[in-house]
Amino acid sequence: MGKKILLTGNEAAGEGAIQAGCMAYYGYPITPQNELTGYMSRHMIQRERIFLQAESELAAVNMVLGSSAAGIRAMTSSSSPGISLKQEGISYLAALELPAIIINMQRGGPGLGNIAPGQADYWQATRGGGHGDYRCIVLAPHTVQEMFSTMALAFDLADKYRMVVMVLGDGRLGQMMEPVEVPETPVAREFPKPWALKGCKGRKPNKLLSLHLREDDLEALNDRLQETYRRVEAEEIRWEETQTDDADIVLVAYGTSARVCKEAVRRARGEGLKAGLIRPITLWPYPAEPIRRAAARGARFLVVEMSAGQMLEDVKLSLDHPAEVRFHGRTGGNVPRWEAILEIIREMITGTSAPENKP
Repeated sequence: MGKKILLTGNEAAGEGAIQAGCMAYYGYPITPQNELTGYMSRHMIQRERIFLQAESELAAVNMVLGSSAAGIRAMTSSSSPGISLKQEGISYLAALELPAIIINMQRGGPGLGNIAPGQADYWQATRGGGHGDYRCIVLAPHTVQEMFSTMALAFDLADKYRMVVMVLGDGRLGQMMEPVEVPETPVAREFPKPWALKGCKGRKPNKLLSLHLREDDLEALNDRLQETYRRVEAEEIRWEETQTDDADIVLVAYGTSARVCKEAVRRARGEGLKAGLIRPITLWPYPAEPIRRAAARGARFLVVEMSAGQMLEDVKLSLDHPAEVRFHGRTGGNVPRWEAILEIIREMITGTSAPENKP
């Protein structure tokens, strides 16, 4: 049994990373994730680990690359515009098959946008925002406690598959404060890294390359990457379901939007309306199975996002036969309200009119 402490989502991510064995953190200030960088600046140094405020987002992600190549657990974090600047480095990490953790506390966009919460970086995260055929595992916590516990999973998945894992939060989740249960004695898993650049006395030197001038060599790398991604799709899909067994209307949402949807489902059930929720925990690989299963028994869907409709595409791609899919989204840093979602649920079940957002 651990102790309970009060943390923001940003602080919980930092403490979760430290307890997961993060040995190097490289950051650059940007709102609304500065509390994470601030937390790491204090607590990494206290534990005699590496903290460095880099001169830019580009420098930070490439420092992660260097540390990961040496075989140590390393991470960086930022918010939407900063993550865009890191994309070249993320593509290099993928090509080098290096484990790394990238946290994105999303804000409103496009452009500099604002510092309010958003979910419009979904396509960038799940489709590989840089160049080339690569993927990142994408995890989407929705509570401060889950923000903490997700970090151990993220580091383990990164090491297991030698991949970048992106933790996709948002400004609301990063800033909110909730009690978090923290273990008294953290245990970080260790994965063998025979590929690491740790010195080669008594053996042949390791090589980590992302430049392959022969076409067949580069194709061989791509084939190996795709095989890894198929393994991830087969073994690492995660989701949570809330009252979906008999639901006529199934909401699909992640992160902060899922918190709002849970309240809408609770209120709907109180009115005798059969609503449920599918909350993807991995945004890639995407949990298509529960959506197909709900559709097979005749459920209809309401996708809720803080975007103009990005995860909506994956919900539709998950269906193997026609089903009604509605959408409710807010942009500009606005958060959906449970009252508006409940009104749409009422309209879908009873036929009374309600406003609808269309992507």
